[in-house]
Amino acid sequence: MNNWKTPSAVSAAALAVLALAGCSGTSTPSAAASSNSGDAGTTITVYNAQHEELTSAWVDEFTKQTGIKVNLRNGEDPEMANQIIQEGKASPADVFLTENSPAMDQVENAHLLAKLDQSTLDQVPAKYRPAAGDWTGIAARSTVLAYNKTKLTEAQLPKSLMDLADPSWKDRIGASTGGADFQAIVSAMFQLKGSEATLAWLKGIKDNARTYQDDTPVLAAVNKGDIEAGILYHYYSFVDQADTGENSNNVALQYFKNQDPGAFVSVSGGAVLASSRHQAQAQKFLAFITSKSGQEVLENGKSFEYPVGSGVPANAKLVPLSDLQAPTIDPGTLNGPEVNDLMTQAGLL
Repeated sequence: MNNWKTPSAVSAAALAVLALAGCSGTSTPSAAASSNSGDAGTTITVYNAQHEELTSAWVDEFTKQTGIKVNLRNGEDPEMANQIIQEGKASPADVFLTENSPAMDQVENAHLLAKLDQSTLDQVPAKYRPAAGDWTGIAARSTVLAYNKTKLTEAQLPKSLMDLADPSWKDRIGASTGGADFQAIVSAMFQLKGSEATLAWLKGIKDNARTYQDDTPVLAAVNKGDIEAGILYHYYSFVDQADTGENSNNVALQYFKNQDPGAFVSVSGGAVLASSRHQAQAQKFLAFITSKSGQEVLENGKSFEYPVGSGVPANAKLVPLSDLQAPTIDPGTLNGPEVNDLMTQAGLL
């Protein structure tokens, strides 16, 4: 858990009711704003594993445009996914948002998701959503190697994420190996390299890496020079730089590119629960998030995550998604249980 996301907090979005005309479109904010006036005053419940500040910004704008209120229940990917599965058809959740896709795949495999409106799916390129159409990508983040500029030159950096299993990196690197972010990266490696290579890499990381509770302390340790490099997602450094820079002033980011496992782009997911009692309003929420207005919250905000829908570009400070040369992985195929087994065998869980 990072230090700018409050776990298990419950918040209600501010209500700004607009005059609503009576038509039923759902795929764009303008259509949502002209939806049935019966939406005004309706409240949907979102189980949110995305960063609370980002989702709150989405909620505020959505409520402003539609009059639909949103109750947020915040937590982590595994926590929220397991809670939904335990609650089953009795879950009070209308919408589920994740940081990484394995948690969404877990709920999808439990057959608890409704099909999303095709107009919503059409707002997101196919590579950022699963083929089945039960959920969609809402944001993305790139895997990077954060390194201390005073300790490593570009010429000394590994060519691949796989190289970090080499004994030469012992005690020089760090990762939050128990976190959902790291497990998503391992899931991608499993898809690309198979179980044998992934297990060998995990054993190398077990030997070489210092383990931290979350990616924020990994970044801080790199910055202080406690370790030379750390595996994490790109936005931690950008968020810190936009604040005080105290945990990143000595840090640079290596983007592996070349379809390397270290170039993996993790997709955050959004879905409507099949048990939702507010199906129309829940669908509108996902339609809004993936619309131009919703994705511009990513472009113009302080989350520094990548927009994936409606042709909205990334924040100008980020390397464009098209330049990352990420490997092609169906986000609906990242297998949590098998990855957990491999990480357990390696002694990381």
